[in-house]
Amino acid sequence: MDVLARNNVTVLGPADGQPLVFAHGFGCDQSMWRHVAPAFADRYRVVTFDFVGGGGSDPAAYDPDKYATLDGYRADLLDVVRALDLRDVVLVGHSVAAMVGAMATIAEPDRFASMVMVGPSPRYVDDENYIGGFGREDIDELLTSLSSNYLGWSAAMAPAIVGNPDRPELGHELTEAFCRMDPEVARRFAEATFLSDNRDDLPRVPVPTLVLQCRDDIIAPMEVGEYVAEQLPDSTFVVLEATGHCPQLSAPVLTAEAIGTWLDGRAAA
Repeated sequence: MDVLARNNVTVLGPADGQPLVFAHGFGCDQSMWRHVAPAFADRYRVVTFDFVGGGGSDPAAYDPDKYATLDGYRADLLDVVRALDLRDVVLVGHSVAAMVGAMATIAEPDRFASMVMVGPSPRYVDDENYIGGFGREDIDELLTSLSSNYLGWSAAMAPAIVGNPDRPELGHELTEAFCRMDPEVARRFAEATFLSDNRDDLPRVPVPTLVLQCRDDIIAPMEVGEYVAEQLPDSTFVVLEATGHCPQLSAPVLTAEAIGTWLDGRAAA
């Protein structure tokens, strides 16, 4: 199967530009990057795509066993990078895609130059000496609600996830994104996401990484972002003056500026 069609890959910018690959999080698709990615298309080869099961990806390519864990999504990301024969990649991953990206850089470090993690979390469930933001019972309740009434869950959860209650259009957009996903696919992706534990991967990430943290994020609270930055071998931690879990929607200019400033600083070093 053609990977570019399977994952609905979009490429912008100069063919000889450094690749900048944007990966979306749970329940979303590449449209979540539409306010950020084009800001880099004048000098980077900007790549966006949909993980199988989301957006405009090929539904026939979905394999329940493959996508039962984050390994399946890591495979999608690496397939896209290989299909375009990308090297020196800057990978931008939102939420769970930040951990998928970490796994990809560990698997094929020669293809990646650096990474940006937006609202990352290596483990959502609290553990001894670790704050993930949720108790196990909270996650079990979330998954039960998602399984029993996905549309209702989406309508209730999306506005809370995106935050910014004074801007209801943002919650509406995320709700619509969630509702475009098949409920069974969403359930499996949610289980793979919220029951994952990628803490051991963080010290193994081989590339410099920018960690972007929002204030008042109910999915990935400040303690989680600080933990991620501390565990990475080479990290820069930046707190955005933004709230919620989706700054690419709620504060796209700030998000693009933070990424651009970090990349420019690395290029000048």
